[in-house]
Amino acid sequence: MFAVPAALRKPVARLAALAALIILAACQPVALGNTGPVSRGGAVPVALLVPHGTPDAQEAQLARDLEAAARLAVSDLDGVAIDLRVYGTAGQPAQARAAALNAVADGARIIIGPLHAASANAVATATADRGINVLAFSNNPTIAGGNLFVLGQTFRTTASRLARYAVRNGKSRIMVVYSDNLAGRLGRDEIATAVQAEGATLAGSVSYEFSQDGVVNAVPVIRTTAETNAADAIFLTANTAGALPLFSQMLPEAGLGPDRFQYIGLTRWDTPPQIRDLPGVQGGWFALPDPARADRFASRFEAAQGNPPHPIAGLAYDGIAAVGALARAGRGLTRSDLTQPAGFQGVSGVFRFLPDGSNERGLAVATITDRKVTVLSPAPQGFGGAGF
Repeated sequence: MFAVPAALRKPVARLAALAALIILAACQPVALGNTGPVSRGGAVPVALLVPHGTPDAQEAQLARDLEAAARLAVSDLDGVAIDLRVYGTAGQPAQARAAALNAVADGARIIIGPLHAASANAVATATADRGINVLAFSNNPTIAGGNLFVLGQTFRTTASRLARYAVRNGKSRIMVVYSDNLAGRLGRDEIATAVQAEGATLAGSVSYEFSQDGVVNAVPVIRTTAETNAADAIFLTANTAGALPLFSQMLPEAGLGPDRFQYIGLTRWDTPPQIRDLPGVQGGWFALPDPARADRFASRFEAAQGNPPHPIAGLAYDGIAAVGALARAGRGLTRSDLTQPAGFQGVSGVFRFLPDGSNERGLAVATITDRKVTVLSPAPQGFGGAGF
């Protein structure tokens, strides 16, 4: 769809905005109570729903990685046992619903997964009247609520972290460039909310059709909007598998280079590694989980499985680790237990579930300098500290 530079013509994962979610250590919530979870034989019964049985080869590999990460988390737990049972969904809502009902009949007290939004909705609806909470592998907060929580890094968390960092570093007039599709519009809304919450001015927004011609046609509009509104930063929803390579070339050519405007990205700008060669991404700001923790998890996973983990495999680890931490502390698996404000320490850093079913995650702010990732502001280690 886009004219991607030759250095980037390798297959690229297209699960944008989910790629920063990899974990390191079992969760350790604080300020916990004393109501224990229902268990079987001393172990907490947990159902893992993954797309085993899908005909899609990449999704099948993701299913294997999610299960492997969950089993790694189970083996890492200290002082608590998890009775993990894995159910295949084939990536289909009807099969996900059936798997969830089977899991509940087998005694599961919480469900981790499934992958897709439609499947997650089907599972949550089927189990809502049974007191079972669902921790889905999604980053879409629009599906969250009731007994459905999302584990994935949300646009809200990313936009808030970057807007806060931008304002604290002198950027006060931030414009948005977004793709005219569902993901782009969701990203635009979260960026606008975050910018205004930090006391900065939203210096216009420009949409583009999600195509090469759409990007080309948007550049003159972006230039006019940025200059008319005296923007000092351009916040893009584009990802490295789509429009970002083209924007990183065309915006500087149009006189909107990083020497005049601070580029900010809603998605990660460091993957795949070839993206770091592009001049236009040098100096741009983006958010990512604690790199040291993510690297340690990836190394452990690859040593055990023989392949690097899928970018969202760590979500399965997070879900198991959160359940284990609550069980170890004597808590249950109710909504109030899951949303205790201290949160959890996951292998990608601190995170917590919010009452609306979405989540917050501690993120670092990074940039590309001389084709290498440089952390500008480290990920916070707890809620209420720097970065939150």
